[in-house]
Amino acid sequence: MSVPPMLLGQIFRRSTGERAWRRFSNGEDEWLYAGVVTRRRWIADTWDEATASIAGDQAAHLIRVLRAQPGMEFDVVAGGRVWHSVLAGIAGDEVRFNLVAEVQADPALPVTLLLSVFKFDRMEWAIEKATELGAECIVPMIARRTEKHLAQAAVGRTERWRRMALEASKQSRRSDVLRVKDPIPLRDAVKLHPEAKRFVLAEQERSTTLHHALEEMLHAAGDETPAIRMAAGPEGGWTAEEEALFDAENWKPVSLGPRILRAETAAITAMAVAAALLE
Repeated sequence: MSVPPMLLGQIFRRSTGERAWRRFSNGEDEWLYAGVVTRRRWIADTWDEATASIAGDQAAHLIRVLRAQPGMEFDVVAGGRVWHSVLAGIAGDEVRFNLVAEVQADPALPVTLLLSVFKFDRMEWAIEKATELGAECIVPMIARRTEKHLAQAAVGRTERWRRMALEASKQSRRSDVLRVKDPIPLRDAVKLHPEAKRFVLAEQERSTTLHHALEEMLHAAGDETPAIRMAAGPEGGWTAEEEALFDAENWKPVSLGPRILRAETAAITAMAVAAALLE
């Protein structure tokens, strides 16, 4: 009995078997969720109305590891939209796709996190998880209690954060890539987006939780979902001067509860609360 072309026939499972993949003879895998094929997703570097291309590390992985061949099918994110695509050709380290049909996909949540720079390993974890939870943008801030050596190194770390956001966006099958802005001083960050609904996580706040504040905001907004900005402080919290800056710019102080949270825990908890209410 012959094996169908390409398909090796074996379905490999992880954990409970809800997530599985089947492997083909060319090295490509197709993910299956409850038996439904989920095509591997790529994020285009360039595109037009009918085609899209990837280059760099993405293309290298597709060419050398997955042994890409014309005719293979993928999902490609181009211009904030997801397309069922067919690999059309390979030229050097660039892979070109024909965009066949648009695939329904949810956009990012209208949430920007302003993160005071803190220890890089923990901050990178926060950026990754914020991406998975659907945040639209990260604005790194230099706060008064940001450690001096971290503040000095933050600008050079930004491209790494953007690469991590790209990988997390692919892994979580987003239809866009979380944007990571260049680090800016907190005194400038508090003035951004005065038209948005802005919340600052404040340890001293006890009467208003983030959950309650967001619920009130969404109820008042009706069918419209306003842009949301949430600021999370560094280890050690905000200084009195910084609290005054937020107050002067009409940021609403909110609480995540009675417990003292690490900076990365607070940021991800805030994003999870927002995602639960917005989705």
